[in-house]
Amino acid sequence: MTFFELVNPHAEAHRGEHAGWLRAAVLGANDGLVSTASLMVGVAASGAAAGAVLTAGVAGLAAGSMAMAAGEFVSVSSQVDVERADRAKEERELAANPEAELAELTGIYRKRGLTEELAEQVAQVLHDADPLKAHLRDELGHTDITAARPLQAALASSASFFFGGLLPLLGLLAPTAATRLWLIVIVTLIGLAVTGILSAWIAGTGIARPALRVIIGGGLAMAITALVGQLFHVAAG
Repeated sequence: MTFFELVNPHAEAHRGEHAGWLRAAVLGANDGLVSTASLMVGVAASGAAAGAVLTAGVAGLAAGSMAMAAGEFVSVSSQVDVERADRAKEERELAANPEAELAELTGIYRKRGLTEELAEQVAQVLHDADPLKAHLRDELGHTDITAARPLQAALASSASFFFGGLLPLLGLLAPTAATRLWLIVIVTLIGLAVTGILSAWIAGTGIARPALRVIIGGGLAMAITALVGQLFHVAAG
């Protein structure tokens, strides 16, 4: 609990402030679980030895973690480019025709339920204080909370992929090939259930549906990869 919350117990806490990195972290953990487990299950189903399964899992873990970091950074950086372009466009419009921009802001508040007179007053006050900030927030929905943060997203996604992908490696502790395969599946499904619950918490929704969704999706991914590994084993044999 923060100091502000201690002195103001009625202060509201919202998830949106952390939505960017939380989304990336949960997505990364889910991908780490499914990708690493599916890779290990596919190799194990082909009849490979435990050492080969471990090598496949570690290689997939390292490659996936780096891929998640690069992909998330590029994706969120593109969002930053869009935000910067929108900001530059608003700056040009404000410089070229501030009266039209004031009228546009008034129209936004009027559509939100304010009377014409009150909408004009609010728009004028905000326009006098910081017109660019007012337009970015109320016209485009850009705020400090929703701002794209590429490095933060990349680190969260990469780290969560790595730690999520470690869980299937526990399956190699089983003594036989058959039990190793089943233990990989079981620990992965447990991990997926946890990521489903976290997803529901972030979204503020019920737990059952998100958890069931990721469990079914991950289970299907492992089943299909196991089938491919088995078919390859039969074909190669």
